[in-house]
Amino acid sequence: MNETRTTRTGGDARPYGGVGRARGWARVALLLVAGCAAVVATGAGTGGWLVLLAGLAGLALAGAGAWWMLAHRGGLRILGGLLAVTAPVGVLTLYAASGLWVVAVGALALWASALASARAALRSVRRPKGTHGRRTPPPRRPVLIMNVRSGGGKVEKHDLVARAEALGARVVLLGTGDGWNDPVVEARRAVAEGADLLGVAGGDGTQALVAAVAAEHDLPFLVVAAGTRNHFAMDLGLDRTDPVRSLDALTNGVELRVDLGDVDGRPFVNTVSFGAYAEIVQNPEYREAKAATALEHLPDLLQGEAGPALDVRADDAGLHTPQAVLVSNNAYARADPLGGGRRPRLDTGLLGVIGVRVEGPAQAAELALLGERASGITSLTARRVVVEADTARIPVAVDGEALELPTPVVCTVRPSVLRVRVPRHRPGAAYAPPTVDWRRVVRLALGHSDPRTIKDAYDV
Repeated sequence: MNETRTTRTGGDARPYGGVGRARGWARVALLLVAGCAAVVATGAGTGGWLVLLAGLAGLALAGAGAWWMLAHRGGLRILGGLLAVTAPVGVLTLYAASGLWVVAVGALALWASALASARAALRSVRRPKGTHGRRTPPPRRPVLIMNVRSGGGKVEKHDLVARAEALGARVVLLGTGDGWNDPVVEARRAVAEGADLLGVAGGDGTQALVAAVAAEHDLPFLVVAAGTRNHFAMDLGLDRTDPVRSLDALTNGVELRVDLGDVDGRPFVNTVSFGAYAEIVQNPEYREAKAATALEHLPDLLQGEAGPALDVRADDAGLHTPQAVLVSNNAYARADPLGGGRRPRLDTGLLGVIGVRVEGPAQAAELALLGERASGITSLTARRVVVEADTARIPVAVDGEALELPTPVVCTVRPSVLRVRVPRHRPGAAYAPPTVDWRRVVRLALGHSDPRTIKDAYDV
């Protein structure tokens, strides 16, 4: 999205336009599915079905191999790693030797096109967000807190201090000496001295702490994408490749109202993790050797021989002994733990909850085949999440920062408390394709009314 307006009166210029396009895409999707089935049926021939089904079996074996590699040590780990690699290679070799590789490639291409068309259909019936941003005057006394260590030194690399000061901002630096300035103390001092905007150039953890101070005093908050991953900046639609563009909000910006998460009185803008990931990030060596540290500790965590047993209550729903739990400030578009995430909205007033429990190679194979629809994945939304355990304290990762909190740990969300000032001209949040629900696609193709719409505008 290149420009943010105060209001948006509707989605399509023609009331029927979105539904009409959705039905067209849904019909294309079903035709492509039929074409995929026809290609397989025509090209496989006698016994060919078995060869094609071997592809699914190979994917399942790869998932089982990945489980053995992650959940065991020694010989089983080596065997699992070999299986995870050789199973897909073996399937490709089988296709090539049987002469069915053309059929397989054609079927996969048609299936991928069918999925893309189905997602286009579901996207076409989304309900556009009513208000995207509010134009407000530029701040007169903005204060930006910059962590010089974040993102491998992006503050210095992009000359953010000089650029911000040239736009009239006062800059407070963190991490310049042997000690460490408390960002909350610096933010409160700035407010006491008359700041009318607080901003952060740093990681998500620092952003959350300063954002809480801004929300407390009802001040605009500015995000400069100078951290390592910048998840919050990404979902705000900022340009993560060029932190300098975030500073445009000082002179030509609009305000968004977004939610702020809370975990036992500590703010978070992205996620709170419990279970395996939270246990792993507690290790001092994790920052320098992430993969090696994870492989060392995952076997005990996945088999229940290390770490506390968790019990999670999300409003009225329960998750018993999950191996990992992710609580997010607004839900992610998809619950696939292997696929990377986007939050299409930051103002729903709800927490997203993703629980994972994989107990063996069979469930790992199911996860490889079905992704987020596997039985080991639980995805829901809630206003309040309570995490209990069989220990007095548990490891927790808050916006990637390793902490230890007393149980029960309570996560809540504070709806629309944060005024975020963003550049008027910005790339916009990347579209996160919805999970394909073929029942909805069939209803659309048949011309039936869709009882639901996708509320995600993806252009905050």
